[in-house]
Order: sequence, then C-alpha cells, then structure tokens
Amino acid sequence: MVDVNAQVDAVTRGVRTEDVDGVLSRVQTLSQEYPSPIEDVWDAATSADRIPRWFLPVSGDLRLGGRYRLEGNAEGKILECAPPADGAAAYRVTWEYGGGVTWVTVRLTATGAASTRFELEHVARVDEVPPGFWEQFGPGATGVGWDGGLLGLALHLTGGDGPSPETAEAWAGTDEGRAFYRAAADAWGAAHEAAGAGADQARAAAAATYAFYTGTPAEG
Repeated sequence: MVDVNAQVDAVTRGVRTEDVDGVLSRVQTLSQEYPSPIEDVWDAATSADRIPRWFLPVSGDLRLGGRYRLEGNAEGKILECAPPADGAAAYRVTWEYGGGVTWVTVRLTATGAASTRFELEHVARVDEVPPGFWEQFGPGATGVGWDGGLLGLALHLTGGDGPSPETAEAWAGTDEGRAFYRAAADAWGAAHEAAGAGADQARAAAAATYAFYTGTPAEG
C-alpha cells in the first residue's frame, strides 16, 4: 500500500522558463531524499539490471557517449556521466521521444552516510512543444510521469509495497492509483501557478493531466 500523501509531499517540484544555450526553454525539476547511500542510489539509477525493477526495461550502451533505449518510451544519448565522488554524482542524457528531443539531468547529493537527495531536471525548448500542448496540460504532462518514476524508486530503495513497473498502468485505475495521480497533478498545478500561471489555467491543466493519466473523463 502506498502512502500517497506522504510520497507526493516528499517531492519538491519547480517550473521556470529561461534561456538555455541561447534558446527559450521550460525547465522542470523534481527532487526527493531517499534513505539510501549515494552509491546505492547511483547504482539503482544507472544499472541495466536495476532500472527495470523500478522504471522501465532498458537496453543499449549505458556509458558516456553510448545510447540507451527505454522499452515503449524514450531513447537517447548519454552526454555526461560523473559517478559518485565527494558526495555528488550526476548524469545528463538526451530524451528523444515522438520525434522531439529534450534533455534530462539527474543529480545526486549525499545528505548523510545513508541518505541521498535525488534531483531530476527536464529541459524542453518552448518552440518545439506541440501547439496547444502546454496550454492544455501545463507542466503536469511530463511532471506527473516523473512523479511515478520517483515513487517507483522510493519503493525499490525501501522495499515498500506498491505498484511494480509491470502493474503501474493497471494501478492507475485503482482507487489508490487515482488518488496518487490526482495529488501529483494538483501538486504540479500548484507549481505551475507559483511560476506565474493563472489559478484557473493551472487548475484546468491539472485536471486535464489527471484525466490523461487515469483514463477518466476530463472535468468540464
């Protein structure tokens, strides 16, 4: 059983629009602290044996300069890779999906001998987002998906009872799953509003995101 409120509250979310390499881009961030040493979190986030246990089956050459493929989802190139040293680690990849390219960076920071802060940053160029997509879904379209990933990692690292990657889609239709996606979508709505969106716009985008992830009718 997933403590939905505790998991959603454990994640810090941010949305901003800024110049990245000379291009106006939207930057979304999520972070969560896990009760595991940095070496273990790094292994969970980079090992071909462990990634499928909490996220998706992965194949490819998982090293600097290599390419990866997540089954049924994205593929890309590993642009940067810095294993744990002096309490920090990071990797950066292209996220190639649906004909578009965005960028994902994962940063780990040791917050204690047996605790690690995991931060994920997703950057998308504003002019490459399909017309109307941001207006309809806001940051929740990608953000809620990443929330599911952070939940999976939490369950994997703690041995918690909850959905596996194989059962995640079915779980989204359960009462517990719907509660999680509702809370995560609303949390992204709050981040959207904090970034400058109007309250009605942020609320409508959160509702559309929730409907998309759970297959329920959109509100209104």
